[in-house]
Amino acid sequence: MGPQASDRTSPVVTRLAPSPTGLLHLGHARSFALAWLHARSRGGRVVLRVEDLDRERCKPQLVDACVRDIAWLGLDWDGEPRVQSHSLEPYERACKDLLSSARAYACTCTRAEIAVLSAPHADDGEQRYPGTCRGRFASPDAARASTGRESGLRLAVEPGPLAVRDELRGECAFDVAAEVGDFLVRRRDNAIAYQLAVVVDDALDGVTDVVRGDDLLPSAARQILLQRALHHSTPRYWHLPLVTDEHGARLSKRRGDIGLSQLRERGVDPRTVLAWVARSAGLERGPRPTAADLLRGFDLRALPRAPAPLSPADLDELVP
Repeated sequence: MGPQASDRTSPVVTRLAPSPTGLLHLGHARSFALAWLHARSRGGRVVLRVEDLDRERCKPQLVDACVRDIAWLGLDWDGEPRVQSHSLEPYERACKDLLSSARAYACTCTRAEIAVLSAPHADDGEQRYPGTCRGRFASPDAARASTGRESGLRLAVEPGPLAVRDELRGECAFDVAAEVGDFLVRRRDNAIAYQLAVVVDDALDGVTDVVRGDDLLPSAARQILLQRALHHSTPRYWHLPLVTDEHGARLSKRRGDIGLSQLRERGVDPRTVLAWVARSAGLERGPRPTAADLLRGFDLRALPRAPAPLSPADLDELVP
């Protein structure tokens, strides 16, 4: 049995973790504001972490924009912002620990090879890994010597459902082995995978409560497996219903939904954004509240469970 969830009497520590793959939008504003309110209303700490390890998608020029957008909303944090790419040693150490404990193994398979052998996971097109390299190589060096290829690193996942306790949704079950199989923690180009990085960082930062969009709920199962393999505690999870447009589609960086930087540059009052966040969370604090104004009586458990629609009327108020 793995480590227990974070002590519920310990001080709350949340994290704001933007990824500079595109402009932050109103959905991010809501998630970050609710995470901030959850910690600050309980006298807790807030960590700012820039998750920039995806070399293909992250844009270094957007790192400063992410930090400015969060500050523009009136959200503060404790200590200096931490940028993942500035220190890779903790992730490499975790990879070594997983290898030495035989919880992970070297894999030389390419995406094309996996695609031939596996149908995509129905929800998001992710390919299920069929376990081709499990037990095949004694080490990454042996994999290179045998195939002439660099290897990635996969966590060996045991079959069966895993219970994920979410503070808003209750208990959910995921069968990681059946849905995605043994998953990457380090890619063949040595890039650290998101799932491993977030687990290592949450442990380093002492995060007790993870507040984020419910599109990441399936990731919690993989992260719990890694937490157990690395002997880290499991934080409390709060997966928020997503913000949707008038057609019910989730806001997306890829679709170019309204960016916070655009609002900031147009001179929009950030309190207008916070007023919309408050309404979406069932709070009424007037037309121009500050983040501090929303702290009184805040309780994340009272959050409406339905998606938060961004109506044309909301847009008319937010976008001059």
